[in-house]
Amino acid sequence: MKFQFATAIIATALATGTHAFSFVPSRSGSFVTAPRQQQQSKKNGPSTLVMKDGSDSNKFSLSSLFSGDGTSPAASLRGAAAAVLEPHPSKRNHRNPLNALYPPNRDAIQEGKLGVATSTDGDSSSSPPLPFHNSVQSGVLSNGFSYVFLPNRSPPGRFEAHLQVFSGSADELEPQQGIAHLTEHVAYMGSRKRERLFGTGSQTNAYTDFHHTVFYAACPTVAPGGRETPMLPMALDALCDVMEARCDPARIEKERQAVLSEMTMVNTIEYRVECQILSTLHRENRLAKRFPIGKEPLIQAWKQDDVKTWHRTHYRPDNVLLYVVGDLDPEDVAKTVEEKFGHLTAERQGSQIKILELKKQASVLADAVVGGTMKQAQSWHYPPVRHDFCVGEGVKDVIDAAGDAGRLIRKDAEDGEDEISAYDIHLQQPYDLDDKVQFLKEAEMSPGKIIRPHIFKHELLQNFSFHLFAKRPVEPIEDMASFRRSLARRVCLAALQIRLNVGGRSDDPAFTFVEFNQLDSAREGCAVCSLDMTAEPNRWAEAVTKSISEIRKLGLYGVTPGEMERYASALLTDAEQLAAQGDMISHSDQLAYLMETVANGHTFMSPEQSYTVTEQALSTLTLEEVNSAAAELCAHITGLKDGEATSSGTIVAVACSPKSPSDPDAAVDEDKLCAAILEACTTEVQPVEDVTVPQTLVTAEDLEQAMKDHPPTWEPGQFTDGTPNTPADRITRPFTLRKLGNGMGVGIAQNTAESQRGHLRLVAPGGRDAEKRLGFKSGSLAVGARAMQEGGSFGRFSREQVELFAVDHLIMVEINCNEEALTMDFVFPTTNVGNTGYGDEKQLGITGTESVLQIVREILLEFNWEEDALNRSKQSYRTAHESLGKSLEGKSTEMIMEAVANGDERFLSIDVDTVNAVTLEDAKNAVMSQLIPSDLEISVSGDFVVNDLLDMILQYLGTVPADANSQFKVEAEGEETSNDFNGVPALGLPGKHLDLELEDSDPRAVAYVAGAAPNAWGFLADGSTVAKRVGDADKRASDYDKQRRAHPLFANAALSLVSEIANRRLFSNVRERKQLTYDANFSLTGFERMNGGWFLVTVTASKEKAQAALEACKETLEALKTSNPISPDNLESAKRVVLNRHEGELRTSQYWATMMSGIQEESIPLKGPLSVTDFHAVIESMTTRDLQLTLDCMGLEDTELYTAIGRTVQPEGLEDDGIVKASPMAGFQRGGALKG
Repeated sequence: MKFQFATAIIATALATGTHAFSFVPSRSGSFVTAPRQQQQSKKNGPSTLVMKDGSDSNKFSLSSLFSGDGTSPAASLRGAAAAVLEPHPSKRNHRNPLNALYPPNRDAIQEGKLGVATSTDGDSSSSPPLPFHNSVQSGVLSNGFSYVFLPNRSPPGRFEAHLQVFSGSADELEPQQGIAHLTEHVAYMGSRKRERLFGTGSQTNAYTDFHHTVFYAACPTVAPGGRETPMLPMALDALCDVMEARCDPARIEKERQAVLSEMTMVNTIEYRVECQILSTLHRENRLAKRFPIGKEPLIQAWKQDDVKTWHRTHYRPDNVLLYVVGDLDPEDVAKTVEEKFGHLTAERQGSQIKILELKKQASVLADAVVGGTMKQAQSWHYPPVRHDFCVGEGVKDVIDAAGDAGRLIRKDAEDGEDEISAYDIHLQQPYDLDDKVQFLKEAEMSPGKIIRPHIFKHELLQNFSFHLFAKRPVEPIEDMASFRRSLARRVCLAALQIRLNVGGRSDDPAFTFVEFNQLDSAREGCAVCSLDMTAEPNRWAEAVTKSISEIRKLGLYGVTPGEMERYASALLTDAEQLAAQGDMISHSDQLAYLMETVANGHTFMSPEQSYTVTEQALSTLTLEEVNSAAAELCAHITGLKDGEATSSGTIVAVACSPKSPSDPDAAVDEDKLCAAILEACTTEVQPVEDVTVPQTLVTAEDLEQAMKDHPPTWEPGQFTDGTPNTPADRITRPFTLRKLGNGMGVGIAQNTAESQRGHLRLVAPGGRDAEKRLGFKSGSLAVGARAMQEGGSFGRFSREQVELFAVDHLIMVEINCNEEALTMDFVFPTTNVGNTGYGDEKQLGITGTESVLQIVREILLEFNWEEDALNRSKQSYRTAHESLGKSLEGKSTEMIMEAVANGDERFLSIDVDTVNAVTLEDAKNAVMSQLIPSDLEISVSGDFVVNDLLDMILQYLGTVPADANSQFKVEAEGEETSNDFNGVPALGLPGKHLDLELEDSDPRAVAYVAGAAPNAWGFLADGSTVAKRVGDADKRASDYDKQRRAHPLFANAALSLVSEIANRRLFSNVRERKQLTYDANFSLTGFERMNGGWFLVTVTASKEKAQAALEACKETLEALKTSNPISPDNLESAKRVVLNRHEGELRTSQYWATMMSGIQEESIPLKGPLSVTDFHAVIESMTTRDLQLTLDCMGLEDTELYTAIGRTVQPEGLEDDGIVKASPMAGFQRGGALKG
């Protein structure tokens, strides 16, 4: 049931490429490998333009695009002393980073005087411009400092400010590799003004990438404490402090150690794969040799002058852009920006550059950047690169016209090199610190059609992966013509992705994952069209053929009329939902969209404007336009066969494979890879045919008969936390809790913050604990749950029909089995979907809410178990387990969990033999035994009318017979009932230390500290409770304290605060004071139904420092209990973090559904309505005494601790070649970065 495969792809494929037209928040599903989206992420060039806001600003001329005099009027504002400063050595006239939002540009676009040519003759006047968001404001200070502000009230009383410095690792000189990232650490972590934000409910961080460095602060608008102190000046003070960083030697040393630890942490096999991919994809430019993490020997050697030289070269007012989004007054924002940043000057920064040789080299680089890179030619947000573009004939005219207009650059320099063109800005020559790797081998597939192949093999790789790329220019979306082209591409990509993941899967699929996409990437300065696929190593050639053949079908034959209707409707529904959200889109999502849109030069529209132009464009979009877009998207693949569509430029192909495979079919090299691609491109393909998709899964007649056969009723909600039963006939706030007559628990919470969206969670208590307790074959519930996810055939409907029904109704489904429950999560629109037509001719389908209830009903009553779905499930588990054995973190975590759990298989990964032993009958019996109506609980939250939803639930789920699936029910043996959970195993004492070694060519280490802890509600493994232990220990407790601690949420709240404080202490001690790691993390297992659990501290470090880091973590935990107990300041800061996180998550329907799950479940006795309604009051009432006594309930004594260190060891025969290797960058996904 790959529902989430289908609709998660729509959420990305429909949002693909350029997002000027539609704001699409991230909607990730844990089952689908995350696509290369422009984020958000997990973890910026030089020179300047004097932007003028004079009286002539409303008059458009080419001089509006570029400042002509290269001087800064700020000098006169600083007095005579400033006037004698020399010009900044790297400051040049450059494009304003506001792009379309630069006031002169914005005016010109609106007047139709500036834009990408939309016809072969370069005339764009016939295509009307897109409207700008009415509320967005932008400006440029006299010193060149640019800013943009977007008012937003989601949530009210908060704002975010992001300072983007347009210099990243791609701007580094040869001896500076890694210094952008180190400077980010030094600038922000060394800011005293940033520290003033602590304890105010603010969050701060920073990240570095190829093209930029970003610092941010998310804050309340007013400081807590009742003084009404505005927070915007404090936040901008902290960001301005970054621009004037002192670069103290002590701070540099601290951050040096943090960066070196981070280098070890990110160096997983996954990152090494992405490093190989990037190095091949961008071999013609600087990105191949300038990864953000840098070179270790250089990082080890830098002094204060090195860091300060980089900082003063790049942290200039003309080279930054400030974004502010939130609940603020525009006049206050403009005034505060001027007050905080107006005094900065590039000249003053330049006067403090001490290393003259680097100053000279940076000046030469600055000339080259403005002389011939995408950064100057198209967007100052881009890295200073060129690209080997690969485009089809259909878009060459547009690109040529854009190039003539100065929007794009040519690949090749003109004859007759000058000093700038002779400078090797794209790093094509060998350098002393280069990795000795050759990625420039190219093969001619057919006359004039070039491919650049590369093979990466490593002993830690488990599967074969294939990545095929074509780079294209980013097309700014500024007018209706470019907007229509973007919509056509999105329809094509959505159609192909669904084909690949629905129709492309067979009983024995060749690939395990496949995705085709094209996304604009500011971090790479281009649009990247990519095919990403994974497969079993011995089936790589078959998988390559299958995936490429599907792309060729799209390129040659386009989409079907049914696909056109389906995905155009989905686009419009998506835009409609976002328009309905209006100002309820969160600050972070608005800001991510704003940054991406500005970076790529698109027009920034409001959701309402986006919906209007989307409906206007789709109402006249033709099948011919869409199929033309399909041909353009696929031209690099279809063009590899003579006689088919042509393309020009280089295609990049990267294959990653296990080293020295035992199976000869798994062997792959560059020649075999090229041969397989060519064979796939010459295989004849046929167009796809439309599939008949049902409009409803349950007919009105079937439902009417069910109402007669099994009349539904409502019963009062029942709870175990002391809350009285809720009435069966009234709606209550903040949620309505009832039971159906068949015993199914129901919880409903209205949440309008996510407009027109809903989340349903079905929970069946049991999970892997039920496998052991009820005598099912080990792994059968987990494998069965995944088989249900992989399947999807209901009654008379085929899997493909059901999956396309889910696609039509924009439903995402994820089915999981953990240690204690089987869960099914459904994300759906609450409005009518599956609509056809536009305007007055629109025909409405059923609502997404009704669709999802039909699916739930069919799962319970009509699910068809299929052998091929089981096989895919088993292959997934086999791959996961085998990959675990090749992951240092995975294998080490498994080792320590096996020790603390005493080998209990409920808490361990499922090994290959166990997976292979599960039959279809085993899986079916285990899963269906959990789907007894009286054991189920349904929690629904979203933007709907509660009475309407109650009526639908009564009809679709209330008519499920009470004895449904009773033939599968299994009773537990002995005295316990089938609903009694086992606790976690008693921890063997004393604790012990474990060591693990894993062969790897690169040195890495990870350490762990683990011990006993309560479950999420305070129950320990022996059945005692935190509340009871705290009460027994505090003999002098007042009646008020006793009353507080008797609240069912007490232990849950205490553990949340303890976890927050422990993480902060680990950061302060292990990272800041001892400089042993980049990150140390404290976490709790958080079981809800099983008594007991464990805490786990994870710390990454170098092999040499792993033991010291482990000891520092133990020391930190011990100090919490003894020498350095929790202080009032610690507690207040933790309360702000926990409450702010809770308030933010309350805006999501998923959070409400999670909170309601288990409220009516006897196996979670303390979870009830009070755990939601009293959350804020209980958190605020907590004292340091409460937390210290809670710590005493955890196994923190030295004799109770289990510790482990996992280290890599070099494989036998591996020789050190002496090459200075660049560590892989963190986060290859379009928009990823190194978090500071």
